[in-house]
Amino acid sequence: MADARASEEQIARLRLIRSENIGPVTYFQLLARFGSASAALAAIPDLAARGGGRAPKLAARASVEREIERVDKLGARYLFLGQGLYPPLLAELESAPPALIVKGHLTLLERQCVAMVGARNASAAACRFARILAQTLGEGGAVIVSGLARGIDTAAHDGALDTGTVGVVAGGIDVIYPPENEARQHAIAERGLLVAEQPPGTEPRARHFPYRNRIIAGLAEGTVVVEAAPKSGSLITARFAADFGREVMAVPGSPLDPRAQGCNQLIREGATLVQNADDVLEALSPLRPRPFRTRDDRYTPPQAVADAAEGDRRNVTALLNGTPVPVDELIRQSALPPAVVQTVLLELELAGRLERHAGGKVSLCG
Repeated sequence: MADARASEEQIARLRLIRSENIGPVTYFQLLARFGSASAALAAIPDLAARGGGRAPKLAARASVEREIERVDKLGARYLFLGQGLYPPLLAELESAPPALIVKGHLTLLERQCVAMVGARNASAAACRFARILAQTLGEGGAVIVSGLARGIDTAAHDGALDTGTVGVVAGGIDVIYPPENEARQHAIAERGLLVAEQPPGTEPRARHFPYRNRIIAGLAEGTVVVEAAPKSGSLITARFAADFGREVMAVPGSPLDPRAQGCNQLIREGATLVQNADDVLEALSPLRPRPFRTRDDRYTPPQAVADAAEGDRRNVTALLNGTPVPVDELIRQSALPPAVVQTVLLELELAGRLERHAGGKVSLCG
C-alpha cells in the first residue's frame, strides 16, 4: 500500500514521470492538454499511434507505490513542481524536474544558493581554494550547491557543511557514489540537504550526470567553476547556468595546466573572473533569494492544446533529421501555429521517434 500522504493525483503523476519516452517538457505538455496525470496516462497510447510508433511502456501503479514506500522509509520526501515547497529558482526552468526526492533541511533553499563545480582530478591547491571559498561564502550567508563528485565538489561540500550545503546526486538518494563519499553523503543528508531526481535504488549512469548538472545550475543564482578541462561535466553545468540566465563565474588558472583550460575558456567567453568570495558576492549582489511557492501556487506549463492534421505531421516530420534544431525554427519553417508543432513533437516523442536536447532543440532518433 502506498504512503497515505500520497494522493491519487500524485501517484498518477509519478506514474507519468516514470513512464517510457516522457521527459519534463512532454510531462508538462500532457498535463496542459489533459488537465490531470490520470487523463494523460489514458490518452498516451492514442497519441503514440498518431506519432507512428508503438505506445510507450507506462509505469505500473504497484511499482510507484513501492517507490513511495521506499522514499518514506528512507526518511525522505517528494517535492512536486507546483505542489509544496519546490525550489523557486528551479521551477523557472522549462526542463525543471516534475518531482524531486529530498532529505534534510529544506530551509536551506530559502537562502541565496551558489553552485560550485570543478575537476574530479583537481590539484591539491584547487581543492584547498574551493574548500576555503565555500567556507567563506557560507559564513557570508550563502548555501553551496554541488554534485558530491570527487575533487572540487567534495572540497566545496566540506567547506560548507557547517554553514549549509546541498548535494545533488545523479542516482537514487540512497545510492552512494563515489563509494568514498559515503560518510559525506550521510552527513549532508543530516546537516544539509540531499537532492535526487531518480527513484531510490537507481545506480548512476553516464546519461544521468547531465540531468544532475542541470539541477545544480538550476538551484543556484550563480555557478563558480574551479578547475575544469575542456569538454568536462563542469563546463556542461556552466553552459546550463548560462542558458538559464544565471551568473557564470570561473577561477583563472595557469595556461600550462590542462585542468585550467576550461575555466580560462569560460572567462574568454564572458564568464566573470573570480579570485575570492568577495568577487562572487559582488557578482551576485543584484540578485535576491526568491520565496518558496506556496501550496496554492500552480506551475503553468507551456500550452500545447491543439490537434494536428495528418498533413501537419508530415510537414513537421519532414523538417527533422538527426541534427538537433530549435523548436522555434520548426515553427518558422513550417508556418504552422506553435501549438500544432508542439503537438506533433509530443506525438513523435511518445512514439519513441523524437529526442529532446538542451536549449529547446529536438531531433529524430537514430
